[in-house]
This record gives sequence, structure tokens and C-alpha cells, in this order.
Amino acid sequence: MEEPAAAAASPDPPEDPSPSPSSVPSPAAAAPPPGPRELAAAMEAVERDAAAISDSYASLFASLRVALANVTSTSAENMECLGDVVGRLQESALEASSKGNKYINSCLRLNEEMRGLESLAMQLKILRKNVDSLDLAVNQLLRLP
Repeated sequence: MEEPAAAAASPDPPEDPSPSPSSVPSPAAAAPPPGPRELAAAMEAVERDAAAISDSYASLFASLRVALANVTSTSAENMECLGDVVGRLQESALEASSKGNKYINSCLRLNEEMRGLESLAMQLKILRKNVDSLDLAVNQLLRLP
């Protein structure tokens, strides 16, 4: 712990990494002003770079336009397909509902008819008992020695 305190108390100031003002040459003294040829060459380089950048942007926007057209076209096709599917599903649901209603109505009619058959079934049971009784009586009569 004593070392950081000793370093903080040292009288030497830290060195400044930036160069002193006397060692940096001034821009006016460093290079002479560009001549007309250098200026024209620099302008041509800037124009070429600007044209290349412009072409690059034009290519990028064209690619984006094509991609957007593809996505929009695909989305429109998907929406059309979805509309067709929903329409067919609705038709199928209505058809199934109609068939279900017909089935329910048939079951209700059958149920009403079966209620009418209950009394007929009871009459058949009574008739069967009478026939069995008559058969038994005839068999007894025929067995007499």
C-alpha cells in the first residue's frame, strides 16, 4: 500500500505524449499549395469516386427494388391463395353443417318411428306368448295316449 502513495507523491510530472508545438510543422510551411494540374487530378479522382459510389447506390437500389417486387408479388400470391383456401373451407363447413343437419333430422324421424313400433313390439310379445301357449296346448293334446 505504500508504493501507490509513494508514486503519487513523486515530484516528477508525467510526460505529455503529444509533440511540442515547436516540433510540428505548420501546414503552410509543410507543403506548397497544389498547382492547377494537381488540383485537376484531385478533382478527377473525386469525380471518379463519386461516379463509382453513384453506380454502387444505383445497383443497390435496383437490387432492393427487385427484392421488394418479389416479396410483394409473393405476398399477393399468398394472400390470393389464402383467400381461396378460406373460401373452400367455408364451403366445406357449410356442406358439413348441412349434412349434419340432415343426419340429425333423419335420427329424429327414426326416433319417432321407433316410438310407434314400441306398441307394435308389445303386441308381438303378447302374440308370441299366445302362440307359445297354443303350441303347448296342442302338444299336450297330441301326446295323450
